[in-house]
Amino acid sequence: MKIWNSIWRFIDVIMAALLCSMIALVFTNVVLRYGFSSGLRPSVELSRLGLVWLVMLGAAVVLRRNEHLAVAEFSQALFPRAVPLLRRLAYVVILVSVLMLFWGAFRQMNANWNNISQLTGLPSAVLYLSGVVSSILMTVIAAVRIINPDALLPQDTSDGITHG
Repeated sequence: MKIWNSIWRFIDVIMAALLCSMIALVFTNVVLRYGFSSGLRPSVELSRLGLVWLVMLGAAVVLRRNEHLAVAEFSQALFPRAVPLLRRLAYVVILVSVLMLFWGAFRQMNANWNNISQLTGLPSAVLYLSGVVSSILMTVIAAVRIINPDALLPQDTSDGITHG
């Protein structure tokens, strides 16, 4: 569990760094464009790439923290005894969905390793790699939570609330 928590702390740091770099790139580009009639050509593409990575890693983080949008009031009010089964079924649906995401992103990643961006010099596959990484993380979470829906929740969060 200690390694698992370290991985998630590292992902949080990566997401913060991505957000800060996106802000810096866009701000610098705006200042250069309007103040000096120039700009950073790769900043738009790098910001887009950072946003995709931020969203994909954020989706895995939200699934781990169990903070995704869910309407559980109906199931808890109408079928309180079925809630554990319904949660497991929801994780089966999530597992199937992220496996489809993995398959599609993996195929696109492999197909685009040789497609190099003219602006950044990075392979286009880096964009699809975010789907592969996040789907692997979400697959692990969903597979474990099919067996135990309360597993892999963070034990202590920065908001002071203890989960699990």
